Amino acid sequence: MTKEMPKHYWRNLPETKLIAPLIADASARVTAMDKQEVDKPPLFSDRLAERERPTRRIAATPIAQLREEASACRRCPLYAPATQTVFGEGPDDARLVFVGEQPGDQEDIAGRPFVGPAGKVFDLALADAGIARETVYVTNAVKHFKYEPRGKRRIHSKPSGYEIRHCRWWIERELAVIAPQLVVALGSTAAQSLAGRTVSVLRERGPTVFGAQAGFVTIHPSYLLRLPDERSKAREYEKFVADLVHVRQLLAQADVAA
Repeated sequence: MTKEMPKHYWRNLPETKLIAPLIADASARVTAMDKQEVDKPPLFSDRLAERERPTRRIAATPIAQLREEASACRRCPLYAPATQTVFGEGPDDARLVFVGEQPGDQEDIAGRPFVGPAGKVFDLALADAGIARETVYVTNAVKHFKYEPRGKRRIHSKPSGYEIRHCRWWIERELAVIAPQLVVALGSTAAQSLAGRTVSVLRERGPTVFGAQAGFVTIHPSYLLRLPDERSKAREYEKFVADLVHVRQLLAQADVAA
């Protein structure tokens, strides 16, 4: 760094204020990474099977029955520490489906998706984009809250590839019943679940396809809550609302084409 910029300029860099909290939180992050389950790459046979996934026919089990079955889900170990399964909600014939990452602390307690702080941001953005929440189906790629205990708090922990793959079973069946015109992935975990591969939200943000399903990739509303200053939050919120407006326009275009 000294070759690029003298030290007396360093304190003016925007990154400088991040150094102290990064150092203070380093031990906790190392502990969390050490506890993280090893994410093993899929076998070649699994990758071949994945290519056929969009063409498989899935029985359309009623949503109410799926919700009841999911309440006893044991497909991955996340069920054990979670309060309950948090299944999707909304019309079972919705034209638009939103898929998030996983339930948070408040969703785990309430048993409903998107009712916590990120859910409030999501509701506000939907309203600003002219989309009524009661007309859309909202769900998550992973149905149980994965967290790390920290004192009396439960801190969100990102689902592993193993957990995403095992919970995809539920997403596929939700979509088979609803048969939406458009599916919106909120964040990289949702996009990974729907696409069956790692997805970069920054590179692939916008219209896409998930197999044979028309899709759209955008940020998860929780991203807005993590931004460090109000100016950044306002700028990124406007981009998020613009994405949702684009989603609404795509649905309108589909109506015209039909």
